[in-house]
Amino acid sequence: MNKAAQKRIGKTGVVNACGAMSGTSLDGVDIAVVRTDGHEIEGFGETRYRPYSDAERAVIRAGLGKWAGAEVDAAAEVVDAAHLKALCDLSGAELIGFHGQTLAHAPKAQGTLQVGDGAALAAALGVPVVWDFRTADVALGGEGAPLAPFFHHACARFAGLVAPVGFLNLGGVGNLTWVDPALDRPEQDGALLAFDTGPANAPLNDLMQARLGRTFDEGGRLAARGTVAQGALELFLAEPYFARIPPKSLDRNDFAEMVDLVGELSDADAAATLTAMCAAGVAEAMQHCPTPPERVLVTGGGRHNPVLMQMLAVSLDCPVAPVEEIGLDGDMLEAQAFGFLAVRVARGLPTSCPGTTGVRAAVGGGTVSLP
Repeated sequence: MNKAAQKRIGKTGVVNACGAMSGTSLDGVDIAVVRTDGHEIEGFGETRYRPYSDAERAVIRAGLGKWAGAEVDAAAEVVDAAHLKALCDLSGAELIGFHGQTLAHAPKAQGTLQVGDGAALAAALGVPVVWDFRTADVALGGEGAPLAPFFHHACARFAGLVAPVGFLNLGGVGNLTWVDPALDRPEQDGALLAFDTGPANAPLNDLMQARLGRTFDEGGRLAARGTVAQGALELFLAEPYFARIPPKSLDRNDFAEMVDLVGELSDADAAATLTAMCAAGVAEAMQHCPTPPERVLVTGGGRHNPVLMQMLAVSLDCPVAPVEEIGLDGDMLEAQAFGFLAVRVARGLPTSCPGTTGVRAAVGGGTVSLP
């Protein structure tokens, strides 16, 4: 990339920014291009998905919850190689937002760890890469997550929404963003409230892998045959996390004992109960919204599970629909978010604020590596 293009990215105008996201569901790498000036969305470009192989997924899974050591190094190698393969022939991207893979997250203790070498990726691809998005937020007292809310605010305005709306991402962990699109800057007081709702797909995926050798409950078919164990659900909802005032965030394994709660249930009943736990966590989260949202728009893999979507529809006091209802791509929204955030980082704009992570003041995280 020439120096003129690098200077333009750091100033004004629309940039073709590519986001690369590997989530805690451990399914694969999402790649998506967004055209933005860091404030507004102009449109969207190419998307692609590069799944992890079973062997790659096993290596990453072995590094979960660890902060250093051989298993972390091995996971980092897999993440770097998978992203390089996914991005190597992408044309037209002027900037890449590289999230990396979260292995451990304890913002009030050790911090947060996303493996992946953005500098090496920039050198290999010849494109500037923004990475290490969360560290600065945690250093200033924030949770470091969720980071997509600033993009959710831009999405609401892109779609022409005027009333408060909820964006619910159901990946490995669930997170909710309450957005007031009437306010034009995401860092304004009252524009956003965001936090993790509880575990989403991760415990169910882990159960499916351990019991049946499958990566997820496709179409919710196993859960649909089961009965929810109310006792286990009540024990789950007694967790102190749900009473905590947001912002707040979770590590993928913070509710690992959920699988133990369903350990003696049949496969179908266990799947139904874990699915119900995800929906119940979201219902609890809605009580923290400043005002009731007009509707909740669901993004992430969980929206493909009709059993989970029906549970949400029954338990929430507002309409629930996939984010496609407003013309967005729920499979690629998080990847698009990190393309959007990359432009904000390159231009010195904040990427989180007290309402999204609890950070003391609006802060722009991220490291920019030039090729």
